[in-house]
Amino acid sequence: MDAIKIVQNAFAQEEVKTHPEFGAGDTITVHYKIKEGNKERIQNYRGVVLQVKGSGMTKTFTVRKMSGNVGVERIFPLNSPFIELIEINKKGKVRQARIFYFRELNGKKARIKEKRIIQ
Repeated sequence: MDAIKIVQNAFAQEEVKTHPEFGAGDTITVHYKIKEGNKERIQNYRGVVLQVKGSGMTKTFTVRKMSGNVGVERIFPLNSPFIELIEINKKGKVRQARIFYFRELNGKKARIKEKRIIQ
């Protein structure tokens, strides 16, 4: 067993937060802790998930939002201690696991169909 897996297994025993299952095309809100000097606050980052990548402790997801007319993407590690909460706002209906084509779309073309969930 290599050194990286030994370290990952050591950290795996610690308490891991459980987040809801989400995938590409879903609109989510990530409540992220930000430290500014000695103050701490929670910032909401709402956008569309472009991809979920990795497995185990190295799992990450990319969220894209529009800020004004500029697209902003941010990569979050799923097991980050700075993630307070992940809310799923809409489940999107897409055919691909990684929707990088979404970057070139704008206007009405940049809409994702919503998946109906029967409860």
